[in-house]
Amino acid sequence: MSAESVNAGSGSTRAIAKDAYLYAFAMLENYQTMYKQAVDSQASEYVGGFGRYRHYSEPFTPDNKDIVTPNNDTPYSWAWLDLRAEPWVLSVPAVTKDRYYVCQWFDLFTHNFAYVGVRATGFGAGHYLFTGPHWKGATPPGITQPSHSETDIIGTLTRTALNGPEDVPNVKQIQSQMVLQPLSAFLKQPAPPPAPAVAFPPYDKAVASSEGFITFLNFLLQFTQPPYPGEQAMMARFAQIGIGPGKPFDLAALDDAMRHELDAGVADAKAAIKDRLDKTFTSSGMFGSRQELGSDYVMARTMGAAKGLYGNSDVEAWYGGYVGDGRKLSRVQFAADRLPPAQFFWSATLYTLPDRLLYANAKNRYSIGDRTKGLVKDADGSLTLYAGHDSPGPDKESNWLPAPAAPFSLVYRIYGPSPAATRGEWKLPALEPVPK
Repeated sequence: MSAESVNAGSGSTRAIAKDAYLYAFAMLENYQTMYKQAVDSQASEYVGGFGRYRHYSEPFTPDNKDIVTPNNDTPYSWAWLDLRAEPWVLSVPAVTKDRYYVCQWFDLFTHNFAYVGVRATGFGAGHYLFTGPHWKGATPPGITQPSHSETDIIGTLTRTALNGPEDVPNVKQIQSQMVLQPLSAFLKQPAPPPAPAVAFPPYDKAVASSEGFITFLNFLLQFTQPPYPGEQAMMARFAQIGIGPGKPFDLAALDDAMRHELDAGVADAKAAIKDRLDKTFTSSGMFGSRQELGSDYVMARTMGAAKGLYGNSDVEAWYGGYVGDGRKLSRVQFAADRLPPAQFFWSATLYTLPDRLLYANAKNRYSIGDRTKGLVKDADGSLTLYAGHDSPGPDKESNWLPAPAAPFSLVYRIYGPSPAATRGEWKLPALEPVPK
């Protein structure tokens, strides 16, 4: 393929490559995780293949370095489903009214297309059906709620609230009752013929971040429905540089001019991502369904993947925070009527920089929030939290997060945020130095 043949069409090779890379970016980041968790049995992240949950229930400590910005509020469970042969069913147990959990389901585009959990579906037990883009059957009896995916392969990041180390057995019990099974097994019927075997290409970051991204994009597009309404023209444009569902893409066959134009387009896309990141200080609007992300959904999901995959939709969780310096004792002061507005709970977790891991400290305290035992409010009902390397004093240590004598990141999470928070009407107060 030559650059001249594309330049004669709608737009230059470079411009098309830029837009295609932006379109593919979140999908490629998602594939990296999926390949390690569901395909590569030698990876430490391997969950056991498709159709299996892998649960984590122990609290993170500074010794855990597998993931950045680990969350001790809600231990994770991961699973991936292949919906090509038939739908799958998730069964969940009833939980008590003080137990938060959420099963966030995302497709290959990284859209959060379905939620199961106390906010979305309540505290009762239920059976939830997940169907792929080509499923035409009716919802069978016994299903609490169906959800339809645009892609044949989907994943879940499931979170179950942990109320301290002593709560681990309870979390394990709930996780053990989250069951995945094919629809045929749920209905106790014979299974349909299996879907054809797939040769998943090993993820290669160098290839995925170059003109070779087209190889991975073409592979992933074969698991999607026909072009989503409104994307037909976009896909026809992308086809001019060799993009199409399952279409072979031979890097070696490209002439020098074509490779140069593709490389330039990828570089333009990376620059656009960096430019947007430099101007983005909130994750609001980056995670959600295609409809929730709105008309700028391509850049929204790209920013979400660049910031960190699998953030919850705004209606489920609110994220915010600061960068501080532990050499200076700092505080955050919440007025009595401006406490974090959480339906379920909220927390603040401190991370070292630049590695974004938990900070080892003598108190073994890595986060603080409305479930922290001994948290003390001020006399007028307001709340002051402290962060720094040095103690704020014996009478304030109950509200203190120890920090390194260096820069740190302080991340707030609100589960079940109020509409005021999701609309941006409620904001975190400033992180300010404590007067001497």
